Amino acid sequence: MAQKPSIPKGTRDFIPAEMSKRKYIFDTIQSIFTLYGYLPIETPAMETMQTLMGKYGEEGDKLIFKILNSGEFNQGISADEYIQASSTALAHKICEKALRYDLTVPFARFVVMHQNEIQFPFKRYQIQPVWRADRPQKGRYREFYQCDADIVGSNSLVNEVELVQMVDAVFSKLGIRVCIKINNRKILAGIAEVIGESDKIIDITVAIDKLEKVGIENVNKELSDKGIADSTIAKLQPILELHGTTEQKLQQLQTILQSSEVGKQGIAEIEYICTNISHMSLSAEVELDLTLARGLNYYTGAIFEVKSKDVQIGSICGGGRYDNLTGIFGLPGVSGVGISFGADRIYDVLQQLDAYPAQVNQTAKILFVCFGEPEQQQALLYAQSIRSKGIACDVYPDVAKMKKQMQYANDRGIPYVGIIGETELESHTIMLKNMITGTQEAVNIEQCIAFLQK
Repeated sequence: MAQKPSIPKGTRDFIPAEMSKRKYIFDTIQSIFTLYGYLPIETPAMETMQTLMGKYGEEGDKLIFKILNSGEFNQGISADEYIQASSTALAHKICEKALRYDLTVPFARFVVMHQNEIQFPFKRYQIQPVWRADRPQKGRYREFYQCDADIVGSNSLVNEVELVQMVDAVFSKLGIRVCIKINNRKILAGIAEVIGESDKIIDITVAIDKLEKVGIENVNKELSDKGIADSTIAKLQPILELHGTTEQKLQQLQTILQSSEVGKQGIAEIEYICTNISHMSLSAEVELDLTLARGLNYYTGAIFEVKSKDVQIGSICGGGRYDNLTGIFGLPGVSGVGISFGADRIYDVLQQLDAYPAQVNQTAKILFVCFGEPEQQQALLYAQSIRSKGIACDVYPDVAKMKKQMQYANDRGIPYVGIIGETELESHTIMLKNMITGTQEAVNIEQCIAFLQK
């Protein structure tokens, strides 16, 4: 007996009904990207190890899927090297390529390679899969799609304001109530400075970014394990626990960070963003969250994270400002900011809320059912006329019992059936049946098309 096939953990197959829902999400997001003037690009699934490694921090590097070199990948490596080398060092010897971890670092590489072919500021969107060697769990997959929009070559905070608008527009269109959390890495750098731990900024941000998941005690333990003194950790607690409105938090931060120039700059940037969006009629709630750190090391300014208000799940969108990323690839001085929508988590949220439009699974507007070969030939001609008008149409391919053909239409969610029997064939008509109400009417092809176009 053949072994039952399987797929790797953390990956999924998608049946047509699921793909229709995913397409709805992608189309919705893409429509907003296009509305704001962003242009599409694609990059390879594989990047060189040199491009990816060292861009996501130590923890991120561990989650990159490495690809073994073709052929004798271990050629020239001694047994001692296999035993003594660290996993990272060994990976660099036997792997030249890796699957992309996100779309942002490959985009930075793209900008550097194509700098003479694009116009700055360059606004791009990209909807492609990424891979992470993470532990699979609810809402977390090893293969998943990201839907990114970035603008590079502009320092203006107008870009951050527009990104907040785009996030609000996408989730309003999808019917998902969200909270947009914002922070600034300069504020976090200022906090590290005033508590006397500027050189520990990465350790601090990585730790506090886990606050919601693991709780304050575990965050404090991680900070302690990183060599941060208990007295310093104690200074951090009241800052992380600031409460009140965004305006009230910013007022308190003005006092706390008065001795930090970088911290005050971060406050000014957040104030600019919040002031501008306060004049706009957004559906989403926007709040300053000082525990938001976004674990990726390349962020340098404003950072964003979006949470569903009605479904318990991780962030469904995130992003931020990165001023130095292209400089890693030899093009310094090009600032960028972007957001990434997690399509797979958005899918799960819409599924739990049962918030998909009724017509999302509709694959055709009409199905022709026939009783014999002459009728089927006529149906093919009618179908050609209907499709020429841009109306999705299907013809049942086999001569089968009426019940079977009708059930097929129901299972596919097709709202209308065109019945062709001997009578219809002789009178050059179609018996058009509404599969929802059960009503039916004899029409000619022109009347049928006019009806379907409505």
